Amino acid sequence: MTWNVENLFDTLHDEGFHDEQFLPEGPYKWTSSRYWRKLNEVSKVVAAMSENGGIPDIIGMCEVENDSVLTKLTRHSALRGLGYDYVMTHSEDARGIDVALLYQPVSFRPLELQTIRVPSREEGLRPTRDILYAKGLTIAQEAEETPLYMDTLHVLVVHLPSRVGGHAGDTNRKLAAATLWGVVDSIMAHATSVRDKVPRIVVMGDFNTDANDRIFRHQPLQLTDDRTSPGTYCFRGIWQWIDHILVSSSVRAKGAATPVQCPWLLEKDMKYGGEKPRRTFRGPAYHGGISDHLPLVLDVLL
Repeated sequence: MTWNVENLFDTLHDEGFHDEQFLPEGPYKWTSSRYWRKLNEVSKVVAAMSENGGIPDIIGMCEVENDSVLTKLTRHSALRGLGYDYVMTHSEDARGIDVALLYQPVSFRPLELQTIRVPSREEGLRPTRDILYAKGLTIAQEAEETPLYMDTLHVLVVHLPSRVGGHAGDTNRKLAAATLWGVVDSIMAHATSVRDKVPRIVVMGDFNTDANDRIFRHQPLQLTDDRTSPGTYCFRGIWQWIDHILVSSSVRAKGAATPVQCPWLLEKDMKYGGEKPRRTFRGPAYHGGISDHLPLVLDVLL
């Protein structure tokens, strides 16, 4: 599962980052009650997945502020009973938002973790979010009397630069994508799998662009978007696919990646018609929703 959870900030200032909007005295009036409500709403969505085949073994999250947020989400919110652990980046993004990977230790055991920095500053561009790389063992057991089955999985979580900023933003996104595909190429060249020579790779996150963008033209993985679904993000009444899950050929997808459409994630679009994600804020006004993105889920066989 991958999900941009729309500005999941705590209520304290992180020195060196521009998070002043998300403080109790800031323009968004981000209070503890609003913060905890959002944590529990995020938890509710993850827990609801158990009704459709089980909670996700791994979750890529975008727009989380720091370790404090992830600790509260996994240890103190309604999610605490599900046993998730996490790893995350600590990037140079001006607002201090990062990407994270939540995982079930009973089914994914991290072996290697890396934070991969996009060389934006070196190119005279605004620093962006780091790419999170986690290499781990997937663990499965068909029955209590059968031995554990383990194989290696490479997971990358990304949040590429947005289209805000015109040419500079587009250039920065291309640079971040090139960095990402360079990592994938390196894994392809050097990693080996227990069962065959093609490493098992999953890349997921918010790419801030659709599958027709040039950043996808020569990448070495397979997009899994369910193009019969409208998308994961709605702007002025138009649904878009800007969140994606990509896999290597050795990862067998059971169908396509599908947006999660729990009723409480959506609301009527009074201006453009239809429905749209129920976001946390409309401009600076608190709206009480969870995110402007829908979660994206893919079931795979390894």
